[in-house]
Amino acid sequence: MTKIVQQLIRFKSIIMYGIFGVLTTIINIAVYYIFYNLLGISNVVSTVFAWVFAVAFAFITNKLWVFNSKSFDRDILKHEIPTFFGARLLTGVLDVAIMYFAVDLLHGNAMIWKLVSNAIVIILNYIASKLLIFRKKMMSPMKFLHK
Repeated sequence: MTKIVQQLIRFKSIIMYGIFGVLTTIINIAVYYIFYNLLGISNVVSTVFAWVFAVAFAFITNKLWVFNSKSFDRDILKHEIPTFFGARLLTGVLDVAIMYFAVDLLHGNAMIWKLVSNAIVIILNYIASKLLIFRKKMMSPMKFLHK
């Protein structure tokens, strides 16, 4: 196996998160643009709608393709769903706060600040997903010995 292939395998979750992060960001920005610029809905409400669409898309893609959590077992979902949406809710509040402060109070460019806010949110969401939500359970030494 070549070194390039080994590195791709090693960083697969980051690469996949990047791909789906870009797609999630596109969804977030497109929905925000439609609601804010085309429909004339307020900045904060548009940001909330964009968040809802993006988070629904991100849960499915992160679960299945980024972190390979293929199980839909009730116990697994009882952990993944609340922690995923809880973490996303926190970063969603951060997104709304950034947008409110930068656009409504400081009158900054809405689309530039949407990109900046999304970059911050993507990094924080990856950390939460990797460390808290879709983490692989550590196998206890006793289970390992009995295999």
